[in-house]
Amino acid sequence: MFVTFLSDFGLQDDFVGTCHGVIKRIAPEIQIIDVTHGIDPRHVLQGALVLANTTPYMPEGVHLAVVDPGVGGSRRPLALRSGDGRLFVGPDNGLLVPAAEQQGGIQAAHELANADYALHSVSRTFHGRDLFSPAAAHLARGVAIEELGPPLAVDALARLDIPVPDVGENRIRATILYIDRFGNVQLNLTREHLERAEVVPGTTVEIELGLERYYAVTARTFADARRGDVILYEDSYRNIALALSGGNVAELFAAAPGQEVRIRTRGV
Repeated sequence: MFVTFLSDFGLQDDFVGTCHGVIKRIAPEIQIIDVTHGIDPRHVLQGALVLANTTPYMPEGVHLAVVDPGVGGSRRPLALRSGDGRLFVGPDNGLLVPAAEQQGGIQAAHELANADYALHSVSRTFHGRDLFSPAAAHLARGVAIEELGPPLAVDALARLDIPVPDVGENRIRATILYIDRFGNVQLNLTREHLERAEVVPGTTVEIELGLERYYAVTARTFADARRGDVILYEDSYRNIALALSGGNVAELFAAAPGQEVRIRTRGV
């Protein structure tokens, strides 16, 4: 059995290693796959999108995710079972829901309330260590999700507000969802959105972000553009993104998650 682990903990501190230790003390036979610990601090939407993007490539098992700015508050600790049998553990802040819904829908939801499956002393600030890691380890050992705590109504789970693009004739209003370490900018767009606006590979478009305007070429690969060109492309998860060939487009645009991006083809 596998436990995959995603968080905003980074690798500079002891948080990830401590969670590994908790899991291994309970279930030494379990293999742990670190998906990433580089989610921007407290950026729940980015964590949810990365979890949803990567889960289909992971072995079936328990998917532990901790991006938890509400730790110690009213949000509930949570375990979900998806329709394909995967188990998800993390905070009830929307982080787990897109991935679980993508894997056959949410079949069951339970609050982590049974003290038998948590550490004896639960801190107010490190539920990743004290609640989520123990729950993930016990699930990986075969404990039924129903043992962890009372059931929750699926429609009562917290959900994230994922922006919807405005697609018109020869123009699109999109939103930056997140930025990777290479400075590539993922938008809330798919290939179908581009096709509706008649933006096809080879099309030159105008990109407007704040006061900045640049021309970009719609490309299939980075090799389709010259070094220094801004490109609009479909990334490896079939999301539409902006990149700078050989550079960092987020720095070029001074881009940040949540900003509006306008894409126009008319008059270009």
